[in-house]
Amino acid sequence: MTTVLLQAEPGPIPIAASRCALVIIDMQRDFLEPGGFGETLGNDVSLLQAAVGPCRAALAAARDAGMLVVHTREGHRPDLLDAPRAKIDRGAPSKRIGDPGPMGRILIRGEPGHDIVPGLAPVDGEPVIDKPGKGAFHQTDLEQLLRNNAIDTLIVCGVTTEVCVHTTIREANDRGYRCVALSDACASYFPEFHRIGLEMIKAQGGIFGWVSDTTSFVTALDPAAAAA
Repeated sequence: MTTVLLQAEPGPIPIAASRCALVIIDMQRDFLEPGGFGETLGNDVSLLQAAVGPCRAALAAARDAGMLVVHTREGHRPDLLDAPRAKIDRGAPSKRIGDPGPMGRILIRGEPGHDIVPGLAPVDGEPVIDKPGKGAFHQTDLEQLLRNNAIDTLIVCGVTTEVCVHTTIREANDRGYRCVALSDACASYFPEFHRIGLEMIKAQGGIFGWVSDTTSFVTALDPAAAAA
């Protein structure tokens, strides 16, 4: 097992590709694409699209290194039996979970908007975790999957920084995983929330984990490829 040093804050962290998983959170069409649900709510989706390129670079590096890659999607059963009433009732009328949206029913599994953007589509062998909540561990088999693969460190990216990324890192921290957020491969509709979310992760000596970036991640896995 080869260990390399990943530059991060509050300090460098040793990682081994065989014990790491790249977890890409909710890079879904409805959140990132023009005309999707996120834009209908008045959000600037270009702020989330900025994370696509860095996510793609991290994904390529993880695949080249033979690292486990996990994709997540937030969404619910078509019958909404797994959606809490308190969650369904939030939001403006006609723009709630299950309602018709620009890309099908909002946050419903199997609808076009629920799918991952084409540039980050999973390949054969990469598990997709369909989660009914913000965190990727809630009511999913993610923990079983990680334990079965002897994973101890999660490299986390995706959207949004302060909601699903943050919740997943907090859940993972409580379960004993080391977590590294890739700052440029995460994004929010609210830049200040993105900045503060990352500060919270690495505060007090890394209370929830570490914060790094895609260039540092790629360099740690393959310095020659990064230089090229």
